[in-house]
Amino acid sequence: MSRNTIKTYVLLAALGGLMIVVGGIIGRGAGAAIGLVIGVAFTGGSYWFSDKIAIRAARAVPVTEAQMPEYYRVVRDLTQRAGIPMPQLYVSPDAQPNAFATGRNPQHAAVAVTQGILQILDWDEMRGVLAHELSHVRNRDILIGSVAATVAMGITFISRIGFWFGGDREGNNPAGIVILLAELILAPMAAMLLQMALTRSREYEADRSGARLIGDGEPLARALAKIETGVRRIPMQVQPAEASMFIINPLTGRRHSYSNLFMTHPPTADRIARLRSGEWKHAV
Repeated sequence: MSRNTIKTYVLLAALGGLMIVVGGIIGRGAGAAIGLVIGVAFTGGSYWFSDKIAIRAARAVPVTEAQMPEYYRVVRDLTQRAGIPMPQLYVSPDAQPNAFATGRNPQHAAVAVTQGILQILDWDEMRGVLAHELSHVRNRDILIGSVAATVAMGITFISRIGFWFGGDREGNNPAGIVILLAELILAPMAAMLLQMALTRSREYEADRSGARLIGDGEPLARALAKIETGVRRIPMQVQPAEASMFIINPLTGRRHSYSNLFMTHPPTADRIARLRSGEWKHAV
């Protein structure tokens, strides 16, 4: 069993368990049972349908080889180099430059790029970006982000349900304020922290693997610099729990947003410096 597979199982168990705890805080025994049911539903659903969930959230549409021959040519070359199946290819209508990969394994993978990224990158830079995304696929770590994002949203969802419909909030209950904080802040925060525990290392490794795949770190370094500028300038409507699946956090440019409290990605400048230093040439 691979290290990333073990990480996936641990993450599923931790986030599913957190749902039970949240349910128990909100509704005691009955709440824990409800949390268990919702936890199983979300973790199971996110495993089998992580690609469809992510693609739908990004409003991405499939494209054919006749529509985008260069897109297919680059991805086909990279998948042959990486020894993985050809993923389904999508384009999102978002003007913000960005990209992501999703799916539970290389046989059920999808890669999506935005209209914005197609407009600002040349195909050498796009090759670096696609090598990064396909490295997520080959490393079998795209499921981790997809599952974590889906279950984190589920925890937030049941916390909001509990706030409106559950728990004892009478003034004579001294635990009321603790329950309120758990429902509104602590549970979603715990979910986000668990989600981000694996995100940064995955991004560094995908940068390294992508650079090794094409034998050059410069195309991805240039692409990251352009994407970072575009992300700060052009907003994208995306839930914070989904931000980790993109090559650069699409919420970076928002001021005072929830996403800015915790960084889901390594600093872009650090990623660029590592790519240009040749660090990617050495196995970690």
